Formats: sequence, C-alpha cells, structure tokens
Amino acid sequence: MPMDVARDPKIKKQKQRRRWLFAAVGVVALLVVTFAIYSLEPAAYPVDREAIWTDSVERGEMVRRVRGPGTLVPEEVRWLPARTQGRIERILTKPGVEVKADTVILELANPELDQELEDAQLALASARADFDDLRARLQSEVLEIEARVTQVSANLEAAKLQADADRELSKEELIPEITYKRSQLQADQLGEQLTIENRLLERKQTSVDARLAAGRAAVAQEEARYALKRSQVGSLFLRAGIDGVLQEVPVEVGQQVQPGDTLARVARPDTLMAELQIPETQAKDVTVGQRAEVDTRNGVVEGRVIRVDPAVQNGYVQVDVDLVGELPRGARPDLSVDGTIEIERLSDVLYIDRPAYGESGSTIQLFKLTQDGDRAVRVDVSLGRASVNTIEVISGLQVGDEVILTDPSPWDGHDVLKLR
Repeated sequence: MPMDVARDPKIKKQKQRRRWLFAAVGVVALLVVTFAIYSLEPAAYPVDREAIWTDSVERGEMVRRVRGPGTLVPEEVRWLPARTQGRIERILTKPGVEVKADTVILELANPELDQELEDAQLALASARADFDDLRARLQSEVLEIEARVTQVSANLEAAKLQADADRELSKEELIPEITYKRSQLQADQLGEQLTIENRLLERKQTSVDARLAAGRAAVAQEEARYALKRSQVGSLFLRAGIDGVLQEVPVEVGQQVQPGDTLARVARPDTLMAELQIPETQAKDVTVGQRAEVDTRNGVVEGRVIRVDPAVQNGYVQVDVDLVGELPRGARPDLSVDGTIEIERLSDVLYIDRPAYGESGSTIQLFKLTQDGDRAVRVDVSLGRASVNTIEVISGLQVGDEVILTDPSPWDGHDVLKLR
C-alpha cells in the first residue's frame, strides 16, 4: 500500500508568496486604472452655435421694468340707464357715431306714463285753483274783521269826544253827572271791544298764514308730481348727456325695459387711459406715480401710474396708466396695447439679459464660455433683482463673461459643451 509523501514547506511558502504578489499587482493595477479614469476630462457634448443664445455680463446702470398687456379705455364713460318702464320704439343713433350732449339716441313708448302726465297736469291746475279760492275767501274774512276794527275805532273816538264834552258840562252843572258817566262807560266799552277785535284780527291773520302755507304745500306737491311725470316722459327720449362717441346700444326695437336697465354707453374718445394686467409676482413693486410707456402698435405713448388695484384676479393686478403724451393715430377705446412700467434704476451692478429660466433671488446653472470660445462649462450663478429683459447677477460671473442663456434642459447630465 503506497504511502503519502510529505510536501516540502518551502514549496508551500513560495506558492503563498506568488498568490499575494499577484493580488497586490491586481490591486495596484485597479488603482492605476481608476485614477486614470478620474483624471480624464469629461466628454464634451457637441452643440451647434446657431442653436444657442448668448450674452456677456456687463456692469453699469440697470433699469428695472415690469410689463403687461392691457387695453385703452376712456377716462370718461357714461352708462345711460332707463329711468322708467317702457318699450323701445325707435333707435335713432347707431354705435360709432359722434354725438352731442342733447343728441337723442333712442325713443321709448309708455302710454300709461303719458296718461299719468295728463292726470298730474290736471291735478296741478285743480290745486292751484283751490289755492286761489282759499286765498280769496281768507282775504274776505280778514277784510270783514278789519272793517269791524275800523268801525269800532271810529265809534270809540266819537264816544271819547262825547265823554269829554259831558265831563265839562257836568262840571258846570249844565247836565246831570249821570249823563257824563254814561258817556264815559260807553267809551270804555268801545275801547274793550276794539281790543277784542284787534286780537281777533291777529289770530285770524295767523290762521290765514297757516292755511295759505298748507295750500301752497299742496300746490308744491302737485307741481313736484307733475315735474316728475314730465321728466319721466322726457326720459322716454334718451339723450347722450355728454359729447363723445356712442359705443354701445344693447337693446332692440320692441324690447321692454325696466328702470335701471342699461340702454346705451357713451364715451369721450379724446381722453383715454390704459388698463394694464401685471402679473401678481411683479406688481408688488408698482406704485402710483411711476413712469410708464404704452405701445399701441402704432406708436409709444408716455404715461404715469395713477392707480393700482388692491385685488388680484386670475393671477394679475390691474394697473391704470394715465397717458400724458399725444395719442398716435388709430388709438381708440378697447384697443389692445402692451405697457411697460419703470420700477427703479440700479446703479453699478452686474447684469445680463434675462435667461429663458430663473427667477429673481434664485440660484441657477448656466454654461459659461471658455476664453477660446470653443467650449462652455456649467457654473452656478446667483441672481438678484429682475427686469423685463435683464436680471442682476449677485455671484458666479464676472464682467465680460459670456454665458449661454438658452434653456439647458436638453443638455442635462453634461457639464461641458463643445461649440461647433
């Protein structure tokens, strides 16, 4: 039976050394390859120069502006409502026609109102007649009392004369004393009667004044009712009220209207303003008095902000701009315009054209061109205050740096671009 031969320990150690040597060589080779891979520059992504938009960083004054669409609207607009119920009888003026204040736009019909006007006129005539009759009767009553006062006054003077004469005769004992006393008593009675008649005349005069005042009030009431009916009948002929252009007549012949219904709109086309819709994120810096420019697509008009709506509607804030410059030809109400408002002027700041992405106060990544202009490297850029076409650069770029402002999303995953 064969026996196992013991191995030489030296051979075993040599094999172990060889294995460790091979392992060390492999590790070293792996490290060398890894270092070489990391030492290589990343592959540059090719981009066509004509497909990109670039701009150079500048230092100087940057004007902050906000922009928004809008429309021209008249400063003076008059909506003409129906003042009474009626039916549209005729439309005499069409929209677009220049009108004067007394131009009749349309005519309404209301037979009941015509009858009410006649009734009011008759009632007024009756009230005036009743007042004249009342005044005549009261004057007669006053005259009667005045006549009695006059008569009593005359009788009193005669009685006083008789009493004086009887007193002298009584002193000379030519007549009995009783005769003198009777004469004096009659004079005293007439004096009291005159006092009573004067009081009656005063009270009568007071009563007359009160009754005449009531009569005048009744006449005034009928006059007011008649004036109202006459005004309502007059309103059946709808007039423009101001000089301007008739813009709208939202009714048709034969249509029944109620008081308060809109019948027409008249505006003055020579005094226009712009109503701009500014995004709510930009409107926070807009204040009254700021300078503005309104592009009518046939010319640019200067203006001033006169009102900022405190409410936000559908993400926009309405800003009213008063146009202080001469309006170009073709400017008319409801014309679509674009407005630009100057917010502030920033002096000695870094700025570039506003990129396709990136908001005020954000940090974005842009591709900066190398000195030779053949490559562009991705860099972090902090942005500051923004305007319509420019934005402030806080950090990440220097004066003269040229950057790509085109949307870089197609180059996601690449940090270097090769321009061709």
